[in-house]
Amino acid sequence: MTGELGQLALCFALALSLVMAAAGFFGARADAHAARSIANGAAMGLLVFVVLAFATLTYAFVVSDFSIALVANHSHTLKPMIYKISGVWGNHEGSMLLWVLVLAIYAGLVAGLQRGGERLTSGALGIQGLLAAAFILFILFTSNPFVRLDPMPFEGAGLTPLLQDIGLAVHPPMLYAGYVGLSASFAYAAAALMVGEEGWARAARPFMLIAWISLTCGIALGSWWAYYELGWGGFWFWDPVENASLMPWLIATALLHSALATEKSGAFRTWTLLLAIAGFSMSLIGTFLVRSGVLSSVHAFASDPTRGFFIMILIALAIGGALALFAWRAPTLQGGAAFDPVSRETSLVLNNVFLVAACACVFVGTLYPLVLDALTGTKITVGPPYYALTFAPIFFALLLLVPFGPKLGWKRGDLKTAWRSLYPALGLAGIAAVSVLAFVSPRGVAATGAFAVAGWLIGASILDLRKRKGARASAFAAALAHAGLGVTLLGVTGTAAWRSEALQVLAPGQTMTVGPYTLRFDGVTQEKGPNYLADRAHIALMDGGKVKAMLEPETRLYAAEGQAVSDTAIRTTGLRDLYLALGDDRGQGRYAIRAYVSPLAPLIWLGALVMALGGMLSLGGRLRLRAREPASEPVAAE
Repeated sequence: MTGELGQLALCFALALSLVMAAAGFFGARADAHAARSIANGAAMGLLVFVVLAFATLTYAFVVSDFSIALVANHSHTLKPMIYKISGVWGNHEGSMLLWVLVLAIYAGLVAGLQRGGERLTSGALGIQGLLAAAFILFILFTSNPFVRLDPMPFEGAGLTPLLQDIGLAVHPPMLYAGYVGLSASFAYAAAALMVGEEGWARAARPFMLIAWISLTCGIALGSWWAYYELGWGGFWFWDPVENASLMPWLIATALLHSALATEKSGAFRTWTLLLAIAGFSMSLIGTFLVRSGVLSSVHAFASDPTRGFFIMILIALAIGGALALFAWRAPTLQGGAAFDPVSRETSLVLNNVFLVAACACVFVGTLYPLVLDALTGTKITVGPPYYALTFAPIFFALLLLVPFGPKLGWKRGDLKTAWRSLYPALGLAGIAAVSVLAFVSPRGVAATGAFAVAGWLIGASILDLRKRKGARASAFAAALAHAGLGVTLLGVTGTAAWRSEALQVLAPGQTMTVGPYTLRFDGVTQEKGPNYLADRAHIALMDGGKVKAMLEPETRLYAAEGQAVSDTAIRTTGLRDLYLALGDDRGQGRYAIRAYVSPLAPLIWLGALVMALGGMLSLGGRLRLRAREPASEPVAAE
């Protein structure tokens, strides 16, 4: 009955999403109080039934119910429990159900966090109801996770070994919380276009923050997974699926800044609406890239080209409908408030220009090979050199601009005063550049400039933090987020400019040198894991002829899946990583050993955590403000 219960729950969820859409749109009219109450109730009901469907599928994976095709194709009795659970979304059907679950959670939050029966919120629930109905229909008719197998196999096929990792167990839900979180901003923007009410940016801002925090953490987790799991020593390769998560993050960052200006001074009203539409559009395009099968990537699991067409239809309807609504309402929209050329608004305009331009570079680099292949059959690869020439200069210009925004006033600022207040940050930038030139080799221009920019960002953030000493925690949010960018830039620069690499074939007892480290290969032993067999290398880190530490990289063979994956060994000092990967067996006890020394690599993920912490402080401040707002008086049902 497991599959039937989940299928029934999805059918009830579909019915409730349609009720939510109809009641939400009707409730956006004046005095339609009863319809708003129905929309709220339908949103909560939708959440209950989608949770039930998802819990049912999770239970099937936990108990290894191989009568359900999805479980049989993506699970195995020997898998550890954590990977049985993560196997729920380690496939196309389960990931689409996770998408709907996150959408239902956001709909419940929109309904539950409102302070009264506003028309704006009712319209937003209507939009979310339409989105939920579209995705549930997609699941039921093309991607049903509860299809039965008859006869039932005795054992499952297992889960892709690369997904059997704690990083990939958490990474997809975190990204989906970001992707789908932008649907709430999208829904509020569309509702504002329908009902013509101001204040939508303020209502949507907590959801923008949740989405941005989730995307930041999700991207960082994916980068960390690629770093330690794939065995190539890198953290980012401009893979199309990596780009699919970066594009919404760039637009969400622009949206947060633009919405702040809209809320504070009334500027950028129409532009903020467009960014909300663009942010969710990038999320839908990212879903298409990951799940349609149009590209090959180590990240693009469980794709199916036959279902990509239906995702394209959903994208066209959502984006086309929103843009058509915008075009229809554009003549009636109020222009943004005026501001001086020297003002915080101007700095935010430039901020948005650079972020959107950076997103456009990534968009072209990601989709151009796909379009060229579809039109001419020519296959090309757009890799790091393209992004170094296009994306990097734009982003560097953005980072140079960032410190000025907090120093300028709304509507009118004083550039000279702002510049003088940033002199200490400029001094720190100079110290960072001189340090590279004096103490580090090779002394590249790009690395020196990057360190100077990082020092500029971090120094300006420290000044901002000192200025706000004694203020509430949320006042430190922007400074922390900007400092996090600087810290991440230090990590990226260190690994890109000064990484050492060595590849040698060693017999037991032989040594190799990489960077400042001497390594002795002590052989390989066979180990048995819960659902894999491993060749485990024993490599001694030597210091003055003595063993300082043992590192044990592995190659794991998953028998059920018939695949082998690398499991690296990383020793970190906090400022530098020694990274080892076990290569091929060359016979007679000899193995290929790949070693890297990556200076400042841990700062990449530390910076992401600092950025996310800044977002969390801002979100906490927003929620406290909302909690203190007086709730609307209850309205009697019509």
